[in-house]
Amino acid sequence: MSHQQDMEDTVEKLIHKGKGILAADESAPTIAKRFAAIGVESTEEKRREYRSLIFSTPSLGDHISGVILYEETLNQRSLDNKPMAELLLRQGIVPGIKVDKGKGPMANAPGDEITYGLDGLEERLQGYREQGARFAKWRDVYHITDTNPSRLAIEANAEVLARYAAVCQSLGVVPIVEPEVLIDGYHTIEHSAQVCESVLKAVFDALHRHGVVLERMLLKPSMVTPGKSHTTQANPEQVAEATLHVFRRVVPAAVPGIVFLSGGQTPEEATANLNAINQHGPQPWALSFSYGRALQEPAQKAWAGTLENGPAAQSAMHKRAQLNGAARNGEYSTDMEG
Repeated sequence: MSHQQDMEDTVEKLIHKGKGILAADESAPTIAKRFAAIGVESTEEKRREYRSLIFSTPSLGDHISGVILYEETLNQRSLDNKPMAELLLRQGIVPGIKVDKGKGPMANAPGDEITYGLDGLEERLQGYREQGARFAKWRDVYHITDTNPSRLAIEANAEVLARYAAVCQSLGVVPIVEPEVLIDGYHTIEHSAQVCESVLKAVFDALHRHGVVLERMLLKPSMVTPGKSHTTQANPEQVAEATLHVFRRVVPAAVPGIVFLSGGQTPEEATANLNAINQHGPQPWALSFSYGRALQEPAQKAWAGTLENGPAAQSAMHKRAQLNGAARNGEYSTDMEG
């Protein structure tokens, strides 16, 4: 099978109706914070135990089409001594991999950040593909303040995302392009919309310059919401209207799917907002999810670091996946949370 056909098949699987992507690619410092919240020390063995339990959730593949893995996880074996990627493939779930190397301050752009990891990316991707990864993810972040993000940061991060995506496609790996406009701050939903539009326009300009084939990629953006510290929060319908207004203006119809990040929303908020977006009817792109904490938080609490709690953790994982699968179709209601 050619790289082009392989990528098209992967995209089709990832945006399958009623399914979405589980982002289980937390870095070591991030998952340490998540585990600390439930009183669990983040050791390699505990991370292996937790992720093995989650990936073994019965019928997870009914609602999850792909899982983004951290490099450590891709190299680990499950509790039944199988490669983690094989654990997912058993359920018809496509394995993916986070390939950026984190972020740091951007020179001459106070308050802005840039993402690292382009050096050696081609070699790393070749290895990940041999281990079973068929798609990748790269995240850039944009802070909203009175002066951020700067034009320099918007353009530089767009360039990095496009270079990453081009390398992925040259190797037959589907790139998920993640420009995350952070929810932190006091900004209004209108300010968020302005920033999201500027960021996405720059991203697609850069993708075009680098010859990235839009039909063989996915976009993982933020929803348009007010800052979480703003005095007035938006209801799901307001989030849906603001988000779709921006995306219709700047996201080309050639992009097959948009898989939203949850970005600091609670599990219930992320599901309700996705549902409201999908209730607006057919759009040029499939509108799905690629949630991390919004999918995993209830499962982590149920597990609490104890292997015997595995069935309870799997039940919580399945329920959250099922609810978001319903929201992917615009068929979720809060009564289903019961």
